[in-house]
Amino acid sequence: MRLLIRGGHVIDPDTGKDGIFDVLVENGTISRVEKELSDMGAEPGDMRVIDGRGLYVMPGFVDLHVHLRDPGQEYKETLATGGRAAARGGVTTICAMPNTRPVTDSPEMIRSQSERAKAECPVHVSFVGAVTKGQKGEELTNMAAMKREGMRCISEDGKSVMDAKLYRKAMEIAAKEDILILAHCEDGNMIKDTVIVNESDFSRGLGLSGVTNGVEDIIAARDILLAKETGARLHLCHCSTKDSVEMVRLAKEAGALVTAEVCPHHFLLSDEDIPGDDGNYKMNPPLRKREDVEALVDGLKKGIIDVIATDHAPHSEKDKEGGFRKAACGIVGLETSLSLAMTELVHKGVLTPMELVKRMSLTPSRILGVDKGSLAEGKCADLVLVDPEREFVIRKEDFVSKGKNTPFDGKKVKGMVVMTIVDGEIVYDEKEGLLK
Repeated sequence: MRLLIRGGHVIDPDTGKDGIFDVLVENGTISRVEKELSDMGAEPGDMRVIDGRGLYVMPGFVDLHVHLRDPGQEYKETLATGGRAAARGGVTTICAMPNTRPVTDSPEMIRSQSERAKAECPVHVSFVGAVTKGQKGEELTNMAAMKREGMRCISEDGKSVMDAKLYRKAMEIAAKEDILILAHCEDGNMIKDTVIVNESDFSRGLGLSGVTNGVEDIIAARDILLAKETGARLHLCHCSTKDSVEMVRLAKEAGALVTAEVCPHHFLLSDEDIPGDDGNYKMNPPLRKREDVEALVDGLKKGIIDVIATDHAPHSEKDKEGGFRKAACGIVGLETSLSLAMTELVHKGVLTPMELVKRMSLTPSRILGVDKGSLAEGKCADLVLVDPEREFVIRKEDFVSKGKNTPFDGKKVKGMVVMTIVDGEIVYDEKEGLLK
């Protein structure tokens, strides 16, 4: 089946196209992108024509930071449900973090997970390997062997490798093997006897000893220096502080191979927006001060922050009970990231649609080292169609993810994913529901 998208507004930072075009998809690839395509030579029933009028046609989004919980915690999420959530959110490639049970820390795990994903998941999945065996911070994994099975990046996500000498060795190997490092920056020694909530009037009002910005900033500085020294490619996950933004800026000026991401909840919410002792507002790193939010938005606008990622972290309803003292950290994000970014960044004039696509598709593709994020002829047909003017209210009961844990339930947004195409196949259609 061939696909012809007629009259859509193509937004593609790779080719620079920003206007009304027809897009022809054949054999899983983008065949032609032209002003008006006619005489396709199609036999009856050979082609599906999609009306793209009033819609943005964008390369599928690439999310560098996703937790699928599978294996080990399938009650929270599975490869299938996480993939379906990605498809509904216009995300066609996801990086699955290694803190599964067991940890993704061996070539055998990378191989088996990759094989399962091809059979069970409607989107592309790149599995991230752990830096240390079992994520215990004691012995390095065999990164070279995992890379031979298709692994592109390593992470100790959920924590940092606190042994700087061991981490430096990991960076040396990663630099030699050209493996990307995804860094969760957190000084584990500084969070002992604390609750994961920003140290602020809010935390003190709950009688909690919270987390200061220094918990992130100290490890961000360490990791940047180690990356500069070793030549490793370092990507800072879920930046949440104003000083992280400044350090990334300085690192880039110094020539370090450093990139960074921010999540919608961190560029949208501050600790002042937390309505009470609600576990749905508990994430790691925590929601920071308003001045941090402003710095993150400014970093996105200036291109200091390269990528928007979700840190999709599904939990069961029971996991999120007990307020900040007891609730698990994390919120879901795959199904809301585009709408939140359109609402808060594009419609408010912070980013142009082209800049948004660059941060959600082209740049993360390049950082990951995959040939995605482009609508150039001959490229893989991973596309998303978005209605930029469609208003709706986020309802957690509509999520296809098993996780319903979001602070955005009931929020009115503007900009909806209406169709997602992976390898030339429609995997989500808003009118027909999930197709795969």
